Amino acid sequence: MLRLCRVLERLHACTEASASNRHWTKIADLSVRFSSTKAAPRFRRMDYQDAVCTLNTLQTNASALEQVKRERGHPQLQLQAMRGFLQRAGLKVEELDRLNIIHVTGTKGKGSTCAFTEQILRKYGFRTGFYSSPHLVQVRERIRINGQPIGKELFTKYFWQVYGRLEETKDAHGGSMPAYFRFLTILAFHVFLQEKVDSAVIEVGIGGAYDCTNIIRRPWVCGISSLGIDHTSILGDTIEKIAGQKGGIFKLGVPAFTVKQPDGPMKVLQERAEEIGCSLSVCPDLEEYESEGSLSLGLAGHHQRSNASLALQLSHTWLQRHFLTDPASSSPVEFSGVSSAPVIQPSPAMIKGLAETEWPGRNQTLKHSPVTYFLDGAHTTRSMLACVRWFNEVTPQHERNAGVVRVLLFNATGERDCAAMLKLLVPCHFDFAVFCPNITEAITTCNADQQNFNVSVENMLTRCLDNQQSWRVLNGQEEKPEVELLIGGGLPLVAERHTDTLVFPCILSALQWISQGRDSALSDPNKCVIPIKPSIKAKAAPLREAVSIHVLITGSLHLVGGALKHLDPSLNS
Repeated sequence: MLRLCRVLERLHACTEASASNRHWTKIADLSVRFSSTKAAPRFRRMDYQDAVCTLNTLQTNASALEQVKRERGHPQLQLQAMRGFLQRAGLKVEELDRLNIIHVTGTKGKGSTCAFTEQILRKYGFRTGFYSSPHLVQVRERIRINGQPIGKELFTKYFWQVYGRLEETKDAHGGSMPAYFRFLTILAFHVFLQEKVDSAVIEVGIGGAYDCTNIIRRPWVCGISSLGIDHTSILGDTIEKIAGQKGGIFKLGVPAFTVKQPDGPMKVLQERAEEIGCSLSVCPDLEEYESEGSLSLGLAGHHQRSNASLALQLSHTWLQRHFLTDPASSSPVEFSGVSSAPVIQPSPAMIKGLAETEWPGRNQTLKHSPVTYFLDGAHTTRSMLACVRWFNEVTPQHERNAGVVRVLLFNATGERDCAAMLKLLVPCHFDFAVFCPNITEAITTCNADQQNFNVSVENMLTRCLDNQQSWRVLNGQEEKPEVELLIGGGLPLVAERHTDTLVFPCILSALQWISQGRDSALSDPNKCVIPIKPSIKAKAAPLREAVSIHVLITGSLHLVGGALKHLDPSLNS
């Protein structure tokens, strides 16, 4: 709390003397929700919100998370602990073999690859399970049956089954309970077994070798999407070290596929495949597939083409094994060097599956005339390059007329190189750059699905101010004019250092300022409207007068999810 006060002092020194101290108290109150865990509800109603609130108690608070990172010297113990939690939940590792799993990792595109793969299998009439992370709006999105998040009733039923078994046995195990992601992974396995899916598509959380999803013994096929630098404190500080972690999902005799990788990481993947004893094939370019005309993809962006190719290989291999007379008797495929994956002819179901795939928050366009939102959860330099390429490709279709104002809404979390990502965005020529933390609404009734105790509020606020300064420096605006308070008569956590850069206390307040009352989705009377000072309203004149407003929301999937909560009401049902 002391460090938070120092951050607030940094902002408060820039505000007018008349700013009320009670506003700063409200901001301090936010720190209670975002930097400390809460006890589970004492009197459980056993309903959905109660389940989510109880789930949130399994999150690791910010200080404890740092301790966990320091104690990663024995990562193999993580899988051992995961097996113990699985057993306490009433499941056996051997039971997971019945899920006929497709296991996918990578740095960029693993979620999209899973979405393509799941959709293809569904087009063949199979009952699918799909486990992914993170969620955008509601935690139920992480566990899908036939492409749809499981319903609140089903989530609640299975949550209490698993949580109850773990809680009953915790005293005999030193009071230990699985952390948030571990618990959800166990819950997903339980749901898929109970719902008797034909196949489970499992996206790795972080890395591969020691990710808790890697307790899977016998997947039917494994895939690796594009590799890059991310999570360096956990996976290593070079792409080769990261490749070694990703290749840890390979299993003896289980075919593995990868998209084309740079020489360094490709060599490491080859060594991992040889060490473990499995085949490794490199996917062809999408243009090489034998199809009448070009393959159409439901997901926008040129980078999705490699993800689609990987999905074709994963689904094709899975289907080949399924249609054997006895899939369990399929011959293991041993390592014989890296080979080129076969250029298959996509079936009508595959073609339709690729074309109809949806994956919100990734290269997504929402048109709320006159405001158009372009949303992409890019959070590495490589994925931001792809995002910029997509944005530059798609915006000309919406900018045929003059009078378009471009706005960047940005935030990034963790150890990401924000300055490097922002540098890639400068050539997009934004009229305004807006920064805010991944706080959906700056009110105490925040949806439990989007509460995050892993990041302290002081770190979020400091990051926003640093990002604002980085943007100004990148645009040659290093002078420091007198800072002015943007919000008056409400939460004052907004500082402005130049007419084109602004920092807001939450996602909703940022969206409301950007849209200037011109988006009906943000005009809901139930939404809190934070009052803006008259001087700042005047600076928004270009937004009120623009024929169109184009908003790129990027830097974090959590930011994109918080925005979608307000922009797409269907995701809240």
